[in-house]
Amino acid sequence: MDNAGKEREAVQLMAEAEKRVKASHSFLRGLFGGNTRIEEACEMYTRAANMFKMAKNWSAAGNAFCLAAKLHMQLQSKHDSATSFVDAGNAYKKADPQVFPLDGVLIVRLRGRFTIAAKHHITIAEIYETELVDIEKAIAHYEQSADYYKGEESNSSANKCLLKVAAYAAQLEQYQKAIEIYEQVGANTMDNPLLKYSAKDYFFKAALCHFIVDELNAKLALEKYEEMFPAFTDSRECKLLKKLLEAHEEQNSEAYTEAVKEFDSISRLDQWLTTMLLRIKKSIQGDGEGDGDLK
Repeated sequence: MDNAGKEREAVQLMAEAEKRVKASHSFLRGLFGGNTRIEEACEMYTRAANMFKMAKNWSAAGNAFCLAAKLHMQLQSKHDSATSFVDAGNAYKKADPQVFPLDGVLIVRLRGRFTIAAKHHITIAEIYETELVDIEKAIAHYEQSADYYKGEESNSSANKCLLKVAAYAAQLEQYQKAIEIYEQVGANTMDNPLLKYSAKDYFFKAALCHFIVDELNAKLALEKYEEMFPAFTDSRECKLLKKLLEAHEEQNSEAYTEAVKEFDSISRLDQWLTTMLLRIKKSIQGDGEGDGDLK
């Protein structure tokens, strides 16, 4: 069946579903089998949505999934409703990111299904990250997702969202916000046998954010992290920080660059770390213009 044939079948299913919804509203039908009609309509809208998807008519698919979701709510089927709203969101996302519906988030939230609402917010955040390139809005949705995960005591998932927030906050020069998150997640993970290895990375990133703001702040933070988490002292990240602080205090750009090169030769720097380290390097006297390089 070609795309035109699939769309015709989908349209027919939508018409049949609408008839069943109207029939369920009549007085006698409401007394005898009204819910059955609604269930049949739900199935038809979902089938229609899938036919529209096959025909790559994403907007129509989203509309059909939304209609199915609202009927699921009418039937008190919370999980099915949430699933249909997520499917609708994914379809609208392919049609046009600007019209991505928030209905799913709002309705799911009201019904207390926090985990599904959290996932929906992540989907929206990813759209703002990659397609609409609006980092402030991506941050807001990751924060909302983290709140919902905390409500379900899914701390690991909440931390993943918060770390996204911290990374973007630092890029936007919202250093205090980033520091608070990195310190919070580091403190939460350092006593967990399975996660404590990651704590050094979070304290390292928090210290870099301090360093960009003020050298003394970075020194004090480093002392605090070593006291909180003694294993941090022997880490390569802590040793690098001490070398960078010494180079910065001496205003020695070459020593700073050499310390970074040595670290990078064993542990490759990602784009975020490279950006933060360059910002610190530019504060060394005589390197204000910077050559945009650490190597």
